[in-house]
Amino acid sequence: MKYDVVIIGSGFGSLTAAALLAERGMHICVLEQAKYPGGCATSYKRKGHWFETGATTLVGLDEHMPLRYLLDKTGIQVPVQKLEPPMQVILSNGQLITRYGTLAQWVEEAERVFGKYKQREFWEHCYKVSQKVWRISLQQLSFPFSNLKDLLLSGTRVTPSQVKLLPGAFRTMEDVLRKYDLLQHKPFVDFLNEQLLITAQNHVQEVNELFGATALCYTLYGNYYVPGGLINLVKPVEQYILSKGSDVKYGQQVMQVETLADGYKTKTKKAEFYSKYVISGLPVNNTLQLFDDRKIQQRLKPHILPSNKLNGAFTMSLELRAAEAKQVLHHQVHVPGGLPEIGSKSIFISFSHPEDKLKSPEGHIVASISTHVRHPQQQLINQKAVIEEAILDVLVQNGLIRHENIVSVDSATPGAWIFWTKRAYGAVGGYPQYRNIKPWQMKDARLDHRGAYICGDTVYPGQGIPGVCLSGIIAANKLIQDHQ
Repeated sequence: MKYDVVIIGSGFGSLTAAALLAERGMHICVLEQAKYPGGCATSYKRKGHWFETGATTLVGLDEHMPLRYLLDKTGIQVPVQKLEPPMQVILSNGQLITRYGTLAQWVEEAERVFGKYKQREFWEHCYKVSQKVWRISLQQLSFPFSNLKDLLLSGTRVTPSQVKLLPGAFRTMEDVLRKYDLLQHKPFVDFLNEQLLITAQNHVQEVNELFGATALCYTLYGNYYVPGGLINLVKPVEQYILSKGSDVKYGQQVMQVETLADGYKTKTKKAEFYSKYVISGLPVNNTLQLFDDRKIQQRLKPHILPSNKLNGAFTMSLELRAAEAKQVLHHQVHVPGGLPEIGSKSIFISFSHPEDKLKSPEGHIVASISTHVRHPQQQLINQKAVIEEAILDVLVQNGLIRHENIVSVDSATPGAWIFWTKRAYGAVGGYPQYRNIKPWQMKDARLDHRGAYICGDTVYPGQGIPGVCLSGIIAANKLIQDHQ
């Protein structure tokens, strides 16, 4: 069948692009190798419970943020509950710090834990930068530039405040800490490093100020819970795409994309799909393997990151008795000395809402746990049970769960991520931020300047649901800009 656009993968970037193009009347086909939509931002069902596949936190619904733009543009409605406070963190010394959702409360809490010296100045600066970054992100949809039209369009939209942000791309969060005389405050730097790892996938010496300030302030924007799991974030988007006469097809693992004179032929194990345009929602590493066009391969190769620069994840899904229900759903726990085998220094655990009966039957709740695995290709995990036990012990020691309330445990290594998602190396969380890669050097949405595009967490702007949503907005915008 002939389509206007074939989109490879149904991650949230892909679904965003599909919805926006369908809204403009284009005939779309989304091809997904799994049986659920959403990629790393969805849920899966096991033994009557819904567990999160990857992402567990939802932000991006505030004004000037990507998810708000998508919902306003399409009229899609998503059932959400606002969380306050969004998160708590247990530091390596056992001290509890609450990440409140307002700047005033958060500064007061940061001063309580880390001392009053320069905390207010640091956080007010980060929040101000983050506000400007979010506002600019939807004003400059031609960024990063890859042709003259991008540059001209961006030039017509540039403002003095945007220009003032530019130096932040050359400064790291380490530089910002030095500016506020906080770099020697080791407990605070340790806290920031583990917080950045959740969102920017790297530490203060690598993450630039623009991305770092925005990442550190994500709890200061609306944080939401989706009853029944993130599957109920992606399902309304899927239903919108279908309502516009477009298709979403499951069990369709794409094997190759062939460039034709008048478009593209996308081959799966089961069928062939013809389209005028194509968008890959897969990581750059995977996308490189799909296209037979040498020019596309040449353009992608400089943007490939090897395993030693990526993160995988060791994840666990817990079924718990309802006695473990929490009012604060998201917790990060710092691990003194790191976990055995993998060495990661923090654990992230998200509990289902106490009143959410869609996710788990009466009397039970579920929890999703993740921790980073650096260089996943090299980290062959042979003692999964040892890591499992160590994580559970940390959570028990810090009072987050009790052994007697654990009903079942299931864990997965980067190898399982390769099996489930087909992502290269089992890498998750997107490409980490690196100081030598400036925002304009990240891969932009165009693959061949003919009709092939890319979105997702390994291209600009990177990680998280807001990031991949923005990448889908940019891919759709550039396709329309190029061919309207």
